[in-house]
Formats: sequence, structure tokens, C-alpha cells
Amino acid sequence: QFLRVTKQYLPHVARLCLISTFLEDGIRMWFQWSEQRDYIDGTWNCGYFLASIFVFINLFGQLSGCILVLSRNFVQYACFGLFGIIALQTIAYSILWDLKFLMRNLALGGGLLLLLAESRSEGKSMFAGVPTMRESSPKQYMQLGGRVLLVLMFMTLLHFDMNFFSILQNIVGTALIILVAIGFKTKLAALTLVIWLFGINIYFNAFWTIPTYKPMHDFLKYDFFQTMSVIGGLLLVVALGPGGVSMDEKKKEW
Repeated sequence: QFLRVTKQYLPHVARLCLISTFLEDGIRMWFQWSEQRDYIDGTWNCGYFLASIFVFINLFGQLSGCILVLSRNFVQYACFGLFGIIALQTIAYSILWDLKFLMRNLALGGGLLLLLAESRSEGKSMFAGVPTMRESSPKQYMQLGGRVLLVLMFMTLLHFDMNFFSILQNIVGTALIILVAIGFKTKLAALTLVIWLFGINIYFNAFWTIPTYKPMHDFLKYDFFQTMSVIGGLLLVVALGPGGVSMDEKKKEW
């Protein structure tokens, strides 16, 4: 019933959510140009010129990629460019050594992989009338990889406390991410995760309650929009299904 009502709008909402963290970060680069440049220069001792080039690449690459995705023009090139931004930031901000942020960046990459799969035309449309094996389609493996990477976000939300609520949350959350990863009851599991993650995001990352001059404001804002991007990836799973490499697809053959 949910899919019938939202069929026309859900992919657009998913894409907007997915690129939201790039849009927010690109705008932040504009308003915090000197702070970002000084941070990169202080961390890498690369000089103001190279640090400014880094900030410009982040600003232009993210904003132009968002515009292309939203306008549905050259989406594949936009995705590759945003992949490059993720890799660049992972190195520049030393995210490689922070497991939590690394997993979240990989989850963000999973969302882009799903977007890339969505924009990729089916092989059968290129060779009409010629039978193809669904399992060999690169699009199906992009969807599988995107689903698996998306669930990394939820692994960073698990709490290893011994109280009843945390244990229940871990059990339910783990069950849902396994269902999404293997592609079983995928749309229902992904939609449940969207609702759960959105609630957690509003509660824990309420950056609007923190004054803008405090560093915690920017930290929560970044975390909020990064989580929204993962929600966008999950909404793509809800809208488009898990793809050919999934238990839901295999059930049709049984």
C-alpha cells in the first residue's frame, strides 16, 4: 500500500536524501572556506595554495554532482565524482583510522552504488530480443554491493550495554540489517530501517538545538545529513527492490 501511494515520488525523495550530505558539505565549504583551508594546511603542511585547491575541489565537486543527480543528467559521471570526493575526504581527514566514520563513509558509498545501479540502463534495452542472464548483469551486483555497504551504518549504532532496551534494539536491528543484506523481505525490512534510523537521527543528531557557535553544532549537523544520505539509499531499495542477486528474486524460481 505504501509503495502504491508513493510510487511516483519515492525515487525523487530518495535521491534528494541521498545527496543531502554532499549538498550540505559543499555549502559548508563555501561559508567555512578559511577554516577548512587552515585545517588542511595545519594537518598536512601543504601550504595555502594546495589547501585552497582541496577546498575548491570539495565545493565544486559536491555541488556540481548534486545538481547533476537532481536534474538526472550525466548521473553516472556525477556518482563517480562523488565517489572520488568520499575517497579524498577519507584520506585528508584521516577517516581511515576512525572505524566508526570509515564505516559510515562506506555506507555512503553504498548509497551511491545503488544510485549508479538505478541510472544504469538494462542490458535488454540495449539488445532487444536477445536473452541475457540476469545473474551476470553488473547492475545486480551493484545493488548487492550497495545493500551490503548500507548496513554498515547500523553497525555503528549498536550499543553493547546490558540493559533490556539496548539488547532488544541490537537484536531487532541486527535481524533487519541481515534481511536487507541477503535480500529477504527486502522492501519491508528496508522501510522499517528507514523509520527506525530517521527516529534515531532526529533524536540524537538534533543540531538545531545547539547554538551555531559551538563545535558540536557542526558535528551533529554533519552526522545528521550523512545519516539522511543512508536513509536515501534505503529508500532506493524500497522503491526499486533488492535486484537479481537476492533471496527475494530467487524465491520466484522456486
